[in-house]
Amino acid sequence: MGMSDYYKKLREKVGNELIFMPSVAGIVRNELGEILLQNKRNGENWSLPAGAIELGEAPAEAIVREVWEETGLYVVPKKLLGVFGGKDYRYQYPNGHKVEYNVLMFECIIQSGKLSPIDNETTELRYFSAENMPELALPYPKSLFLQKENREVYFQWDEQWLKNLR
Repeated sequence: MGMSDYYKKLREKVGNELIFMPSVAGIVRNELGEILLQNKRNGENWSLPAGAIELGEAPAEAIVREVWEETGLYVVPKKLLGVFGGKDYRYQYPNGHKVEYNVLMFECIIQSGKLSPIDNETTELRYFSAENMPELALPYPKSLFLQKENREVYFQWDEQWLKNLR
């Protein structure tokens, strides 16, 4: 439902400067296995239902809230699919605010609800097959969308960095 009071106060202090933003994103599939995406039509690319974790909120609670606000669907997180962050997950909003997301991505199962956004950010919701998805605002690995059932948690890192540690 827009920016929380916490982030508004933080932005009053730091302006458009880069901040860390702990966040969640959800892969929500329909009965055909297609993935639900949202369009905000404010210059941003399509995205998964996603958003910031609020103070005092567990990540699983955050994904349930965010999916409901942005889609009107009640979901249950089934599995943690991946953990993402770093320079590849920096983003600048159309208003100039810069963030570096730390994203926990969940696979979610629809429990109930009607596909209709509760917030005023989402202007379009649409299901896409993994093969025909538009470019997303963040560079999630395509392999996460191609799998109907993800088996292991995806950890993002640079393989060269890992080799240099040895």
